[in-house]
Amino acid sequence: MSDSITVDKSLTIEEQYKFLISQIKLLLDKDDNSLSNLSNFTAALKQTFQKISWVGFYLYDGEKLFLGPFQGKVACTSIAIGKGVCGTSAKLKTTIIVPDVSKFPGHISCDPDSNSEIVIPIIKDGNLFGVLDLDSTDLNSFSEVDKKYLEEICQFLVTEIL
Repeated sequence: MSDSITVDKSLTIEEQYKFLISQIKLLLDKDDNSLSNLSNFTAALKQTFQKISWVGFYLYDGEKLFLGPFQGKVACTSIAIGKGVCGTSAKLKTTIIVPDVSKFPGHISCDPDSNSEIVIPIIKDGNLFGVLDLDSTDLNSFSEVDKKYLEEICQFLVTEIL
């Protein structure tokens, strides 16, 4: 297990993700506490990508999503399934990319400076575990490249860590 990551801002976004994935596989350890792993996971994402203003987990308790480990400003502590981007992603069990959060019906504004968002559902053994939520102060910050690699990293979490 490693206790740090290296960031190379000269790489393309795709190369940064590939490099990050290789490091996350060394950083996280199945024998560590889940909250510790999720906390380091969010820190690694925030440290790697300048475009991320907030990154964190909302975990499912069987009724709603509640705030888990995160990096960034204080956040909403609970989100109903089907509400906002996180609740909608959880309900549909699909990744949602929002180029402009002001145009997403029912968007929950925990941070008024957030302008774009991507939310990845985390499904373990067919059940909702929670969602990974990333925000940016810039419009159009997240793309299909982000979706591809964030889904891959979340799948690693589900199969190897959680």
